[in-house]
Amino acid sequence: MEKTLTQEADYTYLEKGEGQPIVILHGLMGGLSNFTGVLDYFPENGYKVIIPELPIYNLPLKSTNVKAFAEYLHAFLAFKNLNDVILLGNSLGGHISLVFTKTYPELVKGLVLTGSSGLYENSMGESYPKRGNYDYIKAKSEEVFYDPAVATKEIVDEVFETVNDRNKLIKTLAIAKSAIRHNMAKDLPEMPTLTCLIWGKNDGVTPPEVATEFNNLLPNADLYWIDKCGHAPMMEHPVMFNEILHDWLKVKEY
Repeated sequence: MEKTLTQEADYTYLEKGEGQPIVILHGLMGGLSNFTGVLDYFPENGYKVIIPELPIYNLPLKSTNVKAFAEYLHAFLAFKNLNDVILLGNSLGGHISLVFTKTYPELVKGLVLTGSSGLYENSMGESYPKRGNYDYIKAKSEEVFYDPAVATKEIVDEVFETVNDRNKLIKTLAIAKSAIRHNMAKDLPEMPTLTCLIWGKNDGVTPPEVATEFNNLLPNADLYWIDKCGHAPMMEHPVMFNEILHDWLKVKEY
């Protein structure tokens, strides 16, 4: 992503635009560049987009969990003096958004989940090889998308580097286990925050039935499908993703 990262205090983030703040949370294997389409579109349409770099591999192992990341987000928003935010999360980022919204509902104006964990997900999990096999990692990375070509060499290289770094691998597995343990099914009916669900019909990580369950459990959710799309709609179909989200925001008068 050819954008300038801001580094202040303990935080590294991208910020662009003015207006209603949309705070984006990336996934476990996802980077800030996954949201290039969102970052290019919404600041041109009256929104401030902020993408903090989550400390996925920088916290002590005992604090490497979904709840700790939600507290990190709370500290970041306080540092930036932000409230009434719209949280947009993909995969683990969606799960963090849910935990944050449950804990600090007064700070969240709207919630956008795409391929979110929090109920059920398939992942590489324990199937990571002890010694990285590049072809295996490439195949698993491609499975995340409907179109395997979206898994560029840059993306595959980053995943390969992660699973071959012992510290990162241990923390990756710790986060995956934390996400499984922190199931949100019992919490969702008590969360009235307006929520937009944008889901790939061909998501193999958080399958379509996960989106349907989110929609059924959340009191104020709207579910939108994108066909021929996997786990990261904002990457595979950025134009359609932006149109769906922008229309939803306008209807909700955000």
